[in-house]
Amino acid sequence: MKVLRKKIKNASKVMKLFYFLGLIFYFVSYGFFCHSILSLVGIETIIRIILLIVFGLFGLIYLIFGLTSMIERKKKAFIPLTIFVFLFASGFAISSYYIDRIYRVIDSFSQKETSTYTTVLLSLADTEFNDKSTIGMINNESNRENYVLAKELIKEKNLKNKIEYYDDLMVLMAALYDHEVDAILISKDYPVLFGNEEKYQNISQETKVIEQYSKEMKTEESTMVTTKNMTEPFTVLILGVDSENTDELDANAAFNGDTLMLVTFNPQTLNATMFSIPRDTYVPIKCNNNRYNKINAAAYGGTSCVIDTIEAITDIDIDYFVKVDFKGVVDLVEAMGGIDVEVEAPDYSVFINQYGGRLCEQDSLRQFGEHLICMDTGMQHLNGEQALAYARNRHGYLESDLARNRHQQQVLEAMAKKLVKTSSFSDFENILDTISKHIATNMKTTQILSFYQTIKNMLGAALSGNDFITIQKTYLTVYDVNTSVSGYNISALGYYQDSMNAITKAMKENLGLAKSEDIKTFAYDYATDFERTSEVIGKGIYTGSKVSFMPNFVGDSVSNAKYFANMNDLSLSIEYMSDPSEPTGIILKQSVSAGTMVGNISGFTIYVNNPSSKTDDDDNENYDNKPANKKDDEDDEKVDNYDNKKDEDTTTKPNNSSSNNQTESNNNSNNNDNSSLEKPQDQTDTSTDNKTTEQDNETPNNNSNDKTEENKEEVSVPGNPVSEVVEDEGTVE
Repeated sequence: MKVLRKKIKNASKVMKLFYFLGLIFYFVSYGFFCHSILSLVGIETIIRIILLIVFGLFGLIYLIFGLTSMIERKKKAFIPLTIFVFLFASGFAISSYYIDRIYRVIDSFSQKETSTYTTVLLSLADTEFNDKSTIGMINNESNRENYVLAKELIKEKNLKNKIEYYDDLMVLMAALYDHEVDAILISKDYPVLFGNEEKYQNISQETKVIEQYSKEMKTEESTMVTTKNMTEPFTVLILGVDSENTDELDANAAFNGDTLMLVTFNPQTLNATMFSIPRDTYVPIKCNNNRYNKINAAAYGGTSCVIDTIEAITDIDIDYFVKVDFKGVVDLVEAMGGIDVEVEAPDYSVFINQYGGRLCEQDSLRQFGEHLICMDTGMQHLNGEQALAYARNRHGYLESDLARNRHQQQVLEAMAKKLVKTSSFSDFENILDTISKHIATNMKTTQILSFYQTIKNMLGAALSGNDFITIQKTYLTVYDVNTSVSGYNISALGYYQDSMNAITKAMKENLGLAKSEDIKTFAYDYATDFERTSEVIGKGIYTGSKVSFMPNFVGDSVSNAKYFANMNDLSLSIEYMSDPSEPTGIILKQSVSAGTMVGNISGFTIYVNNPSSKTDDDDNENYDNKPANKKDDEDDEKVDNYDNKKDEDTTTKPNNSSSNNQTESNNNSNNNDNSSLEKPQDQTDTSTDNKTTEQDNETPNNNSNDKTEENKEEVSVPGNPVSEVVEDEGTVE
């Protein structure tokens, strides 16, 4: 050892300097390289191990032969060996930097373990809040911000006000605007949740925050995980988010449910199906006791509620979700240098007359006026703001939300097309950095990395001249639904079950859950544009069950009410009252208003003229022991609000002969007001009042303003839902 130290001491100082610097630089950078490359779990495992072994052996070779060459002053051997050492070490350092950078970006996609949740006490801007003011809140103990933190806010601020409870956030907000309550306890994200509703477009200016309460808690979505890797067929739900944070997307960011896109992908076949779900689709909301509402109302219950609701109507398990901040679309398109999209010409004259035929929409901050974003129609190169405006616009088209869904798919396709043509690493890095700030998902880093093999196969297919990816596009055929939810009239979209079945069948085939049939909607080739065919799955299918609504029985016969109750498996309660001006035996009033979704009730009460024929309990008709629903026996005040005149109802059937009639949503406004239709299968009946108060379960008494005498008859009608669809002009035969 002494001899070795002496030889090293006598060696050239320059050679010693380069030798030891090279040795330190090599093994330090090699250590970082090992750490980085080992983090790429599932990516070319054998190649990674071979590389580490080879470079490790090279380091040992340099340690021995470099030292020998230095001691013996063999410059011809030492210099090239040292150059390779520095080159490899530099390569290790650069590779480690970019691998770690990409890994951090991918890792940032995943949900954070904890997030800050905030509840606010909200009132209208002109309301003076005091100790005598009434506060409204929802009655859902599982809701974190709207109930749990709301209760903590009450305790923290020592509020002694009267509390009114509601079962639905939409009803809660309506109660505030209708002055039923003076203030409400609600999530701080209320502008995002309600801002797209026409009634609440200016909600930020029309309301004010009185108090607020925040708490750091475990992120709700952090528990929504799956063990499935992306090397096997999977589903992903894309959720559009209007985030108030301009820097990055919060892990618990709220969303309004306006953009819901379900995608299935098969890595083996490189086939994808894309299903944009209209925001107004009328479905049972899983987190609200399966009460029917527009599907975007599921967003009030958070990501899990939306996923549960979509899984229920499609019968498809959702593996992953991805929240995409709309503002991120602007940045991402800008990072790509813009995208090419065929901009559809607007239908309404305001765009033709006021904007010269151009399509105009509010900007990414939802500002109009001088901030309006406009674009020409036809094939256009769109910047970020224009791409988002086009994806958002629905008011310029007859198909409204369905047109917007189509535009969102166009923008997504154009972005995918531009992304795969990215050739500069700096551009790719910039795109990754932009994505990391505006996307949140329940995908784990290892699951995202497992998608590497699929990307490799896609690139291999492109280079061999095959399709880069095959995408099946879908279209849900819908019809107008004009009904009421929690006593408030809404316009929604029902869908034809056979259209939904066609879409879900294609998705299950793509996932390998059903026998596959080769259906190609369009293919994307790396070097060419999309090849389109005319087929869109689910489009133009006007068959299958439709939702059923309560007819207007006022002025109708008891037999028709019984028939309707029988066909829809509803309890029927009959009470008698006297009105000399009306014929004997006709229905004067009904407890459930016309247009109410049958799926939201389990029974109803009718009030029949002429009590003299039914005064004894022994005369009651009893078909089975199914009890009448007491919740549907509304109090006098609500009953007296019903019209005493029967409206003439019309039912318009879809025109299957028109190729342009892709939806009935804007042409058949009276499609379902009072028609008797089939009750959906597996439908849960609920009749819980949306406002929870202590009330008498007795039916209306003799104190009616009509000065009527009343007797009660309970008629429980047996029977299961039938599959036949009955449609008429408002009278159930």
